[in-house]
Amino acid sequence: MAELTGRSLHWDIYEEHLDEAAFRWSQWEKALDAPDFTLEEVAELEEHVSAHVDGLVLGGEPVAEHLLVPALADEPERIVPAALALLQAEAPSGPAAVLSALPVAELPALAALRRALELVLSRCIPADLPALLRREDAAPVLLALVLETLGVHGLATASLCMPFLTHREPQVAAAALRAASRARLPLEPAMLQRALDSGEPVLRDAALLAGLMAGQRGSWAACQSAAESREPGDGLPLLLLGMSGDERDVKRLLELLSDEALRPHALWALGFSGRVTAADACVKLMWNKPVAALAGEAFSAITGLRMAEAYEAPREEENEALPPLEEENLDADLTPKSEDALPQPRPESVAAWWRQERQRLDVKQRYLAGQPFTPQALLDALVSAPMRRRHALALELALRSRGATLVPTRAFVAHQLAALKAARAMPTSSFSRPFAEGLRG
Repeated sequence: MAELTGRSLHWDIYEEHLDEAAFRWSQWEKALDAPDFTLEEVAELEEHVSAHVDGLVLGGEPVAEHLLVPALADEPERIVPAALALLQAEAPSGPAAVLSALPVAELPALAALRRALELVLSRCIPADLPALLRREDAAPVLLALVLETLGVHGLATASLCMPFLTHREPQVAAAALRAASRARLPLEPAMLQRALDSGEPVLRDAALLAGLMAGQRGSWAACQSAAESREPGDGLPLLLLGMSGDERDVKRLLELLSDEALRPHALWALGFSGRVTAADACVKLMWNKPVAALAGEAFSAITGLRMAEAYEAPREEENEALPPLEEENLDADLTPKSEDALPQPRPESVAAWWRQERQRLDVKQRYLAGQPFTPQALLDALVSAPMRRRHALALELALRSRGATLVPTRAFVAHQLAALKAARAMPTSSFSRPFAEGLRG
């Protein structure tokens, strides 16, 4: 074994592995939500992440002790690859170090540790992780992390989840609901209804999905009610209305386009509706500069037209003078958003194309990228669609199958491909009907 002094180890190589892994992981993580990346392109980025993490694992215990464990208190970008390497270490001290870091981690570090725990193989999850649920001093965010991790890896059980379904902290109850739903555990209708009635969106949204996964009609009624309330930030209810594909729900979304605050959410939802009337509305909004790119994206998702070449407007240079300091909004969120990379459509060219192509489409049919929406088209889109849209497509697949078919679109690509292979082996009849059909209760 290498000496702890490091004389037999090239520390600069391992430090470079960690730096490169952090940089490459940051790129990969952003690509998962990018409108200009596909699954194949993300797989190429992932190869670099894996190579550097593997290099750290090969460093053994000396590298783990002197480089990786200290990195668990570093910047989030470095915490994730360090935790991934520790969780995959042969020595039990690696996973134990990650487990020990959880109760004392600050929020940003805890979020990074949670991401690493989500990404590793289930066999790498520390066996003592559920024991953190029994700690009297466990912060709500830690309880939520443990429940989410158990849910992601299919390790959630009724005895672990049920005590937290009525937790006073919404984030904990929501995490327990998601974990129980993924495990397809039976949920008490009264408990589910209380969560649906919650004024906390995080809990209500978890209840909406859990109820729909279980085929509960009350959850769909709550979703429609939430959409009609026109509360800002209610993106999920609108998205679910769009994914239902129902003409009446699409009409509700079209009406919401008049609300400037809800317009981005409504456009995002309409892109998944697949309806010709939604595409009509998108063409009109391509002249509205603040939402033109979103309208173009939704239109592409329905019709299959790529906003490129003759249909893409040139990007404007960002050369505007900075406002005076006293006029600047210091509280504004300047974090780049995934939609910032969307192409700006050329409305005149798109409108001309649409006038020619619209006549071949059936207004009563639902479309996905210009083709009739079918179970096979949904599976194909999960391979070829822009990364940003795949999360919602996977959600529809999960809802249609009542939770039987889950494609983890934020996992490593090999895991995603295995889930897709399993989905293709399922009879399409298991997810052929719109998820809002056949609800009970």
